[in-house]
Amino acid sequence: MKKVIHTDKAPAAIGPYSQAIEANGMLFISGQIPVDPATGIVPEGITAQTEQVMKNIAAILLEAGYSFDNVVKTTCLLSDIANFGAMNAVYAEFFPQDKPARVC
Repeated sequence: MKKVIHTDKAPAAIGPYSQAIEANGMLFISGQIPVDPATGIVPEGITAQTEQVMKNIAAILLEAGYSFDNVVKTTCLLSDIANFGAMNAVYAEFFPQDKPARVC
């Protein structure tokens, strides 16, 4: 059985996909972009963009009844590896302990 997860506090899907799907006790979140769902604006700079992506993920997690403590695996996509350090610093704030497995 699957359940579609949707919140207005994260960017709406712009194609034939869902923000997230919960199935068999697991939550699968679609890739998130750094769009502020309230304004439609993408902030400047990797630090602000990473912060916005993590806020979008937090909103989806909350809507589904989860938190970052429940995350076991992430994938981070960067357009420039030079942004790795700044992205990683923001990312780490959301996982202060028991970090998930990750691909970046």
